[in-house]
Amino acid sequence: MAKFAVILPAAGRSSRFKDDYYKKPFVPLAGRAVWLHSAERFLQRKDVVQVLVVIAAEDRENFDFKFGSNVAILGIDVVPGGTERFDSVAAALARVKPEADFVCIHDAARPCLADAWIDDVFHAAEKSGAAILAIPVANTLKRVGRDRKIEETVPRENLWEAQTPQVFRRQLLMDAYARRGNFPATDDSQVVERIGHVVTVVPGSPINLKIATKEDLRLAEHVLKALPKPKLFGPAHPFAGDDIWR
Repeated sequence: MAKFAVILPAAGRSSRFKDDYYKKPFVPLAGRAVWLHSAERFLQRKDVVQVLVVIAAEDRENFDFKFGSNVAILGIDVVPGGTERFDSVAAALARVKPEADFVCIHDAARPCLADAWIDDVFHAAEKSGAAILAIPVANTLKRVGRDRKIEETVPRENLWEAQTPQVFRRQLLMDAYARRGNFPATDDSQVVERIGHVVTVVPGSPINLKIATKEDLRLAEHVLKALPKPKLFGPAHPFAGDDIWR
Protein backbone atom coordinates (compact mmCIF):
# COMPACT_ATOMS: atom_id res chain seq x y z
CA MET A 1 0.00 0.00 0.00
CA ALA A 2 1.34 3.43 -0.97
CA LYS A 3 1.75 5.86 1.92
CA PHE A 4 0.66 9.49 1.84
CA ALA A 5 1.53 12.60 3.82
CA VAL A 6 -1.06 15.38 3.80
CA ILE A 7 -0.20 19.09 3.95
CA LEU A 8 -2.95 21.56 4.92
CA PRO A 9 -1.84 25.14 4.18
CA ALA A 10 -3.54 27.53 6.64
CA ALA A 11 -1.07 30.42 6.81
CA GLY A 12 -2.82 32.85 4.45
CA ARG A 13 -4.00 36.33 5.35
CA SER A 14 -7.73 35.64 4.64
CA SER A 15 -8.14 39.20 3.34
CA ARG A 16 -11.36 38.44 1.43
CA PHE A 17 -12.99 36.80 4.44
CA LYS A 18 -13.27 40.14 6.25
CA ASP A 19 -13.60 38.96 9.85
CA ASP A 20 -12.08 40.81 12.81
CA TYR A 21 -11.81 37.68 14.95
CA TYR A 22 -11.13 34.71 12.69
CA LYS A 23 -9.07 33.76 9.68
CA LYS A 24 -11.10 31.49 7.43
CA PRO A 25 -9.40 28.15 8.35
CA PHE A 26 -10.09 28.75 12.04
CA VAL A 27 -13.68 30.00 11.92
CA PRO A 28 -16.29 27.67 13.50
CA LEU A 29 -18.30 25.58 11.04
CA ALA A 30 -20.94 23.10 12.23
CA GLY A 31 -19.40 22.78 15.68
CA ARG A 32 -15.69 22.83 14.91
CA ALA A 33 -13.06 24.80 13.02
CA VAL A 34 -12.97 24.69 9.23
CA TRP A 35 -9.44 23.26 9.12
CA LEU A 36 -10.45 20.35 11.35
CA HIS A 37 -13.20 19.37 8.93
CA SER A 38 -10.52 19.24 6.24
CA ALA A 39 -8.07 17.30 8.42
CA GLU A 40 -10.52 14.66 9.61
CA ARG A 41 -11.10 13.37 6.08
CA PHE A 42 -7.49 12.21 6.02
CA LEU A 43 -6.96 11.20 9.64
CA GLN A 44 -9.21 8.15 9.26
CA ARG A 45 -7.32 6.72 6.29
CA LYS A 46 -4.95 3.77 6.68
CA ASP A 47 -2.81 5.01 3.78
CA VAL A 48 -2.15 8.40 5.41
CA VAL A 49 0.93 8.33 7.64
CA GLN A 50 1.12 12.04 8.49
CA VAL A 51 -1.03 15.17 8.53
CA LEU A 52 0.68 18.55 8.71
CA VAL A 53 -1.06 21.90 9.15
CA VAL A 54 0.88 25.03 8.20
CA ILE A 55 0.07 28.23 10.10
CA ALA A 56 1.43 31.77 10.19
CA ALA A 57 3.87 32.59 12.98
CA GLU A 58 1.54 35.35 14.16
CA ASP A 59 -1.24 32.78 14.71
CA ARG A 60 0.81 30.27 16.69
CA GLU A 61 -0.06 31.39 20.23
CA ASN A 62 -3.79 31.59 19.54
CA PHE A 63 -3.72 28.34 17.55
CA ASP A 64 -2.02 26.46 20.40
CA PHE A 65 -4.52 27.85 22.89
CA LYS A 66 -7.56 26.85 20.85
CA PHE A 67 -6.37 23.66 19.17
CA GLY A 68 -3.41 22.36 21.15
CA SER A 69 -5.39 19.46 22.60
CA ASN A 70 -6.74 18.50 19.17
CA VAL A 71 -3.27 18.50 17.67
CA ALA A 72 -1.87 16.36 20.49
CA ILE A 73 -4.70 13.81 20.53
CA LEU A 74 -4.90 13.45 16.76
CA GLY A 75 -1.14 13.40 16.16
CA ILE A 76 -1.09 16.37 13.77
CA ASP A 77 2.21 18.16 13.03
CA VAL A 78 2.13 21.97 13.15
CA VAL A 79 4.56 23.76 10.82
CA PRO A 80 5.41 27.50 10.82
CA GLY A 81 4.51 28.99 7.45
CA GLY A 82 6.31 31.47 5.22
CA THR A 83 5.53 34.75 3.52
CA GLU A 84 3.78 33.15 0.54
CA ARG A 85 1.81 29.93 0.17
CA PHE A 86 4.66 28.21 -1.61
CA ASP A 87 7.05 29.09 1.18
CA SER A 88 4.62 27.40 3.55
CA VAL A 89 4.33 24.25 1.44
CA ALA A 90 8.10 24.08 1.10
CA ALA A 91 8.46 24.30 4.89
CA ALA A 92 6.01 21.42 5.31
CA LEU A 93 7.74 19.35 2.61
CA ALA A 94 10.91 19.51 4.67
CA ARG A 95 9.02 17.93 7.57
CA VAL A 96 7.36 15.08 5.66
CA LYS A 97 8.18 11.64 7.07
CA PRO A 98 10.62 9.62 4.95
CA GLU A 99 8.20 6.68 4.67
CA ALA A 100 5.67 8.78 2.72
CA ASP A 101 5.65 7.84 -0.97
CA PHE A 102 3.27 10.64 -1.98
CA VAL A 103 2.42 14.13 -0.76
CA CYS A 104 -1.16 15.40 -0.84
CA ILE A 105 -1.78 19.14 -0.58
CA HIS A 106 -5.28 20.18 0.39
CA ASP A 107 -6.58 23.65 1.20
CA ALA A 108 -7.29 23.90 4.92
CA ALA A 109 -10.23 26.14 3.98
CA ARG A 110 -11.82 23.50 1.71
CA PRO A 111 -13.83 21.45 4.25
CA CYS A 112 -16.53 19.85 2.08
CA LEU A 113 -14.59 16.81 0.95
CA ALA A 114 -15.90 13.30 0.31
CA ASP A 115 -13.88 10.14 0.93
CA ALA A 116 -14.60 8.86 -2.60
CA TRP A 117 -12.93 11.91 -4.17
CA ILE A 118 -9.81 11.30 -2.09
CA ASP A 119 -9.79 7.65 -3.18
CA ASP A 120 -10.00 8.68 -6.83
CA VAL A 121 -7.23 11.28 -6.76
CA PHE A 122 -4.95 9.06 -4.65
CA HIS A 123 -5.35 6.17 -7.10
CA ALA A 124 -4.73 8.43 -10.09
CA ALA A 125 -1.55 9.80 -8.51
CA GLU A 126 -0.29 6.27 -7.88
CA LYS A 127 -0.69 5.51 -11.58
CA SER A 128 0.71 8.71 -13.09
CA GLY A 129 2.76 10.30 -10.33
CA ALA A 130 0.67 13.48 -10.24
CA ALA A 131 -3.09 14.08 -10.07
CA ILE A 132 -5.50 16.80 -9.00
CA LEU A 133 -9.23 17.23 -8.55
CA ALA A 134 -10.82 19.70 -10.96
CA ILE A 135 -14.19 20.52 -12.51
CA PRO A 136 -15.03 21.67 -16.06
CA VAL A 137 -15.77 25.37 -16.37
CA ALA A 138 -19.54 25.63 -16.84
CA ASN A 139 -20.15 29.37 -17.14
CA THR A 140 -19.27 31.89 -19.82
CA LEU A 141 -15.93 33.56 -19.06
CA LYS A 142 -15.24 37.25 -19.63
CA ARG A 143 -11.88 38.99 -19.54
CA VAL A 144 -12.51 42.34 -17.85
CA GLY A 145 -10.26 45.40 -17.76
CA ARG A 146 -9.50 47.57 -14.76
CA ASP A 147 -12.38 49.84 -15.75
CA ARG A 148 -14.70 46.81 -15.40
CA LYS A 149 -15.46 46.79 -19.11
CA ILE A 150 -15.45 43.49 -21.00
CA GLU A 151 -12.40 43.07 -23.20
CA GLU A 152 -13.25 39.64 -24.59
CA THR A 153 -15.25 36.47 -24.09
CA VAL A 154 -12.92 33.57 -23.37
CA PRO A 155 -13.83 30.18 -24.91
CA ARG A 156 -14.43 27.70 -22.10
CA GLU A 157 -13.82 24.58 -24.20
CA ASN A 158 -11.34 22.29 -22.43
CA LEU A 159 -11.05 24.69 -19.47
CA TRP A 160 -11.19 23.17 -15.98
CA GLU A 161 -11.15 24.81 -12.56
CA ALA A 162 -8.45 23.31 -10.35
CA GLN A 163 -9.35 22.14 -6.86
CA THR A 164 -7.59 20.25 -4.10
CA PRO A 165 -6.51 17.64 -3.09
CA GLN A 166 -3.49 17.78 -5.39
CA VAL A 167 -1.32 14.69 -5.02
CA PHE A 168 2.23 14.05 -6.22
CA ARG A 169 4.93 11.47 -5.85
CA ARG A 170 7.06 12.87 -3.07
CA GLN A 171 10.37 13.11 -4.94
CA LEU A 172 8.65 14.64 -7.97
CA LEU A 173 7.16 17.43 -5.86
CA MET A 174 10.44 18.04 -4.04
CA ASP A 175 12.28 18.28 -7.37
CA ALA A 176 9.67 20.68 -8.73
CA TYR A 177 9.96 22.92 -5.68
CA ALA A 178 13.76 22.85 -5.84
CA ARG A 179 13.51 24.21 -9.41
CA ARG A 180 10.69 26.70 -8.81
CA GLY A 181 12.83 29.75 -8.12
CA ASN A 182 10.60 32.84 -8.12
CA PHE A 183 8.06 31.43 -10.56
CA PRO A 184 4.64 32.87 -9.52
CA ALA A 185 2.55 29.69 -9.76
CA THR A 186 -0.98 29.76 -8.40
CA ASP A 187 -1.13 26.10 -7.35
CA ASP A 188 1.22 23.17 -6.81
CA SER A 189 0.19 21.46 -10.04
CA GLN A 190 1.60 24.37 -12.02
CA VAL A 191 5.00 23.91 -10.36
CA VAL A 192 5.03 20.25 -11.41
CA GLU A 193 3.75 21.03 -14.92
CA ARG A 194 6.58 23.53 -15.33
CA ILE A 195 9.25 20.83 -15.07
CA GLY A 196 7.56 18.81 -17.81
CA HIS A 197 5.61 16.21 -15.85
CA VAL A 198 2.07 15.44 -16.99
CA VAL A 199 -0.62 15.93 -14.32
CA THR A 200 -3.78 13.83 -14.45
CA VAL A 201 -7.12 15.55 -13.87
CA VAL A 202 -9.69 13.68 -11.78
CA PRO A 203 -13.29 14.99 -11.92
CA GLY A 204 -14.18 16.67 -8.64
CA SER A 205 -17.41 18.36 -7.59
CA PRO A 206 -18.75 21.93 -7.34
CA ILE A 207 -19.58 21.25 -3.69
CA ASN A 208 -15.87 20.78 -2.93
CA LEU A 209 -15.85 24.51 -2.36
CA LYS A 210 -13.09 26.68 -0.91
CA ILE A 211 -14.24 29.11 1.73
CA ALA A 212 -13.24 32.66 0.85
CA THR A 213 -16.25 34.69 2.04
CA LYS A 214 -18.98 34.56 4.66
CA GLU A 215 -21.39 33.43 1.95
CA ASP A 216 -19.18 30.42 1.27
CA LEU A 217 -19.25 29.57 4.96
CA ARG A 218 -23.05 29.53 5.04
CA LEU A 219 -23.17 27.34 1.93
CA ALA A 220 -20.63 24.94 3.45
CA GLU A 221 -22.89 24.39 6.46
CA HIS A 222 -25.58 23.00 4.16
CA VAL A 223 -23.13 20.94 2.10
CA LEU A 224 -21.67 19.22 5.18
CA LYS A 225 -25.11 17.95 6.14
CA ALA A 226 -25.32 16.09 2.83
CA LEU A 227 -21.85 14.51 2.95
CA PRO A 228 -21.23 11.14 4.66
CA LYS A 229 -19.44 11.46 8.00
CA PRO A 230 -15.80 10.32 8.16
CA LYS A 231 -15.61 6.84 9.69
CA LEU A 232 -13.19 7.83 12.46
CA PHE A 233 -15.61 10.32 13.94
CA GLY A 234 -18.76 8.24 14.03
CA PRO A 235 -21.04 8.28 17.13
CA ALA A 236 -19.06 5.55 18.89
CA HIS A 237 -15.69 7.30 18.63
CA PRO A 238 -14.41 8.72 21.94
CA PHE A 239 -13.68 12.09 20.29
CA ALA A 240 -16.99 12.41 18.45
CA GLY A 241 -18.41 15.09 20.75
CA ASP A 242 -18.25 18.73 19.77
CA ASP A 243 -16.38 19.94 22.84
CA ILE A 244 -13.00 18.71 21.71
CA TRP A 245 -13.20 20.79 18.54
CA ARG A 246 -13.92 24.16 20.12
